[in-house]
Amino acid sequence: MPDEMPAPVADLVAEISAAASLLGSALHPRTAASLAQLVRIMNAYYSNLIEGHNTRPRDIVRALKNEFDKDEGRRNLQIEAAAHVRVQAEIDRMAAENALPEPASEGFVRWIHRDFYHGVPEAMLRVPRHGEVYVMQPGVFRSTRADDVGVGRHQPPASAYVESFMRYFEQRYGFSDKGKAARIVAMAAAHHRFNYIHPFPDGNGRVSRLMSHAMAHVAGVGAHGLWSVSRGLARGLNDRSEYKQMLDLADSPREDDLDGRGNLSQRTLVEFITWFLRVCLDQIRFMSSLFALGTLLERLRRYAERSEMLGSEAGRLLEEALMRGEFERGEASRITGLPERTARRVLNRAIAEGLLASETPKGPVSLRFSPDSAEALFPRLFVQT
Repeated sequence: MPDEMPAPVADLVAEISAAASLLGSALHPRTAASLAQLVRIMNAYYSNLIEGHNTRPRDIVRALKNEFDKDEGRRNLQIEAAAHVRVQAEIDRMAAENALPEPASEGFVRWIHRDFYHGVPEAMLRVPRHGEVYVMQPGVFRSTRADDVGVGRHQPPASAYVESFMRYFEQRYGFSDKGKAARIVAMAAAHHRFNYIHPFPDGNGRVSRLMSHAMAHVAGVGAHGLWSVSRGLARGLNDRSEYKQMLDLADSPREDDLDGRGNLSQRTLVEFITWFLRVCLDQIRFMSSLFALGTLLERLRRYAERSEMLGSEAGRLLEEALMRGEFERGEASRITGLPERTARRVLNRAIAEGLLASETPKGPVSLRFSPDSAEALFPRLFVQT
C-alpha cells in the first residue's frame, strides 16, 4: 500500500465509487441478475483470452450445459471457462447475502483455486517443472523446491517462503481495518502483489482476477456483479499488451531510500494502482452505457423489430419484462394487444429465441440474454480489440 494516496489515485477512487453506485441502479433486480450472468460469461471469455485461449461465448454456454467438444484441447478450454463462471456466480451469491469472507485471506484464495479446479481432468492439473511433470493439488500453495517457478524475468519467492508471504498478504490487504477508499486502493495493490507471490503452481492469474472481483464487492463497488475487471485487463486502455507490461513494471526493485520501505518499488506500484483503477473506471462506464435503462429499452425494441422471428409485438413483451422484471404468461394478450392464441405464439417465439424464460414450465417469464442476442444488443461486449 502507498504511504500516501496521490491525488490522481484519490480522484479515481471517488469516480469509481460514484460510477459504481449508479451502474444498474434503475434496473429491476431480476433483469440485473440476468445481465450479471451474461457478465460472468464475458469475464470467463476474457479471462481465457488473457491466458492465450480464445473460447467462443457460445462454447462457454454449451459447457455450462455440460455439452463439451470432442477435441480434448477445446474441451479443456470450455471446462476452464465454465469453472470461472461457476466460481464467480458463487462469489456474486455470497456478496448478495453479505456472506463473503475476507477476500485477501489465505482461506478464501485457497477456496477459489480449489473450487476452480474441482472435478477437472487430471491432465489439467499436470504442471511441467524442471524437465518433469507433477500433478498439482487444488487449493494447495507451493511448498517444496519442486514448486519453484519463474515467470518470464519475474522470479517469485521461493516455495519455502510462500506461506509466510501469504500470511503477510492477508494482514496487509485485509479489509477489516480499512475504509472504503483504502479498500479500493488495496484491491488494485493486492492484484499485483498476489501475482508477484505466485502462491500456487498454476492458475494464479485466474485466482487473482476472481479475488479482485470479490474485493470489488466487499469494497462496495461491485454493482451487483454487473461489471468485472477481466474485460479491461484483457483489452487494456490502449492495447492488449498493457496488463502484462504493468505487472512486470510493478515487479521493479526499490530505486532509492525514498521509493518505499520494502524490496519492491513503491513508485511503480503506484503506477500499477493508477492504471488498474483507470481500467476499473473504464469498465464501469462502459457497462453503464450498455445497461442504461433507456438505452436497453430502445435496443430491445430494435432487436425485436428487425428479427424475422419476433416483430414489434414481441418487443412489447420484452419491454414489459425489462420494466417489471417478470410477468405471467397469461398477460401476453393484454401486453401485446393481440388475441390470446396469437399472443401465445408471439410469447413462445420469444421463449424459443432465448430472450424470455421461466424457472418452471408454466411460471412467469423474465428476460434472458444469450451470447447470440448479446452480439446485437451489446456491441463490443465480446470484441477483443
